[in-house]
Amino acid sequence: MIRSRLSRLSETIQWRLFAGVWLIVGVLAIGVAGWLARMDAEAATRGQAETAAVLHAAVLTSELERQQAVPSVLAVDPELLALVTAPSTGRRDRLNLKLEQLAGEVRAAALYVLDADGTALAASNWREPTSFVGSNYRFRPYYIEAMRDGEAAFFALGTVSGRPGLYLARRIDRPDGTPAGVIVAKVEFDALEQTWRNAGEPTYVTDADGVVLITTWPEWRFRTTRPLSETRRRQLAEEQTTGEPLQDMPFTPPESGLVRVQRDGASRLYAHETDTSMGLGWTLHLLWPADQMMSRPVGAARVLAGLSIALLAGLTGILLRRRQRARNRAVEEEAARAELERQVALRTTELSSANQRLNHEMEERRSLELSRQVLEDELVQANKLATVGQIAAGVAHEINQPIAAIRTHADTAGVYLERGDQDAARRSLASISGLTERVGTITDELRAFSRKTRSEVVAVDVEEAIEGALLLVSARLRERGIWLDRSALSPGLKVKAERNRLEQVVLNLLQNSIEALEGIATPTIALSSKRVGRKVVIRLTDNGPGLPEDVRERLFTPFVTSKVSGLGLGLVISRDLVAGFGGELTHEPASVGTVFQIVLAHAS
Repeated sequence: MIRSRLSRLSETIQWRLFAGVWLIVGVLAIGVAGWLARMDAEAATRGQAETAAVLHAAVLTSELERQQAVPSVLAVDPELLALVTAPSTGRRDRLNLKLEQLAGEVRAAALYVLDADGTALAASNWREPTSFVGSNYRFRPYYIEAMRDGEAAFFALGTVSGRPGLYLARRIDRPDGTPAGVIVAKVEFDALEQTWRNAGEPTYVTDADGVVLITTWPEWRFRTTRPLSETRRRQLAEEQTTGEPLQDMPFTPPESGLVRVQRDGASRLYAHETDTSMGLGWTLHLLWPADQMMSRPVGAARVLAGLSIALLAGLTGILLRRRQRARNRAVEEEAARAELERQVALRTTELSSANQRLNHEMEERRSLELSRQVLEDELVQANKLATVGQIAAGVAHEINQPIAAIRTHADTAGVYLERGDQDAARRSLASISGLTERVGTITDELRAFSRKTRSEVVAVDVEEAIEGALLLVSARLRERGIWLDRSALSPGLKVKAERNRLEQVVLNLLQNSIEALEGIATPTIALSSKRVGRKVVIRLTDNGPGLPEDVRERLFTPFVTSKVSGLGLGLVISRDLVAGFGGELTHEPASVGTVFQIVLAHAS
């Protein structure tokens, strides 16, 4: 009896010790598993936030670069210089209309011209009740900085409209270099903010002082993200807002990490990432929702760790009490196994779902990249088809002549057969065969040129590529009486390129020269090629009027052209095609006419 009681007492102490040890192990395992899962989830969340921040910054950078070019171009406009130096009603009216049209085309909120005293002489909103015309802005920092430094960028509320926007200013100089006035472009970001808002990630942009300028949550605008002196706060409030003191953000974001934000009575966890690639001293801040992405993996890891510890503890207990619980062991093991399988299946389903979403996002990004490539190929193909349209009449003429000759020889062969003169009939049929082969050569070249292709870079014979392009424009050359000088072409040169696309580049340059030579007394186009070290240089020269200086300075900029009906894309596409081969297309200065040079790697 005493031994039985001691045994029961010892068994009770052992089981209590057993339970205590496993409880401590379980708590530690759940804590460690949760911590590891949290670290992995945080790294994944921050990686997604970093990717989203880069994409948002790229959109903002693109918008800024497009808008920054507007005042730079207008600052050298002779009409603006004439207005600020010698104002007149006629000039003002013309500039009002011009700025109004240009503001609509570039999607600027306002474009306006200030004289040397800061008074607005013309503006794109001249028709509106809130017109800037006649208002004086010499107190605005962007006017002061532009007059002093030549250019300025300043974000603030409009003094007339009350709407926030970025003011891009550029000084207008007289020929002697003295300041004559300032051209200002106001850019508003409502559409960009709405796009970010639709994406679902809170995003805001701060300036060098940490003041919020652009934001998906309007109540954060003109709040500060870092401590500022009272003097600086008052100065920024007077310059950028209505004068009300700047308030601090409701949270202090880390440089990179997690932050909890209180808004609308709810507390949410976000991953905070920044990007400074857009310039202007601006920083883009992106908050990526992290509550679910953090809680689900951590919860799953803790449950799995708890289940694992519980399973080990249960199995150990079963082994210790195998004799006493032999009858119930199978049932308990089956119940524990079923529960474990259920929990594992449940968590596996959640992890599979998360993995599918991640794969879907990766597929969307690959799809976007493929779409970009398709758009690039479509632009190249559109240029091909446009070129085919320009040379269609000449190619038709080239085909009509042999077809007419074929018909004549066919009729003649019939007459010879009726006379029984078989030798003469064979000669006519041989002539028909030769003419048919010429038609086939022309149509094969036209079909090959117009086909959408993308092949690997291989060794391409320079003369063969030029021959292919000349076959399509030879009719236009003869029609316009243009002398083609090919004496400087070196035979046997091969370059690393794509045959069809190199022909497209040569054809584009020939088309440009043909159009430029219209009205020239003795029009001439000269083609040359030579090897220079490990490179091959192909030059196309004409004796036309050459390019205007303003076009020459921005020759390879999209939509810049000297043609009345041109789009300004042919040379841009040609340069990109040559760059795709690892080469370079340049315009070379010349005293007479126009010279283009293609430099490609020699294919040995």
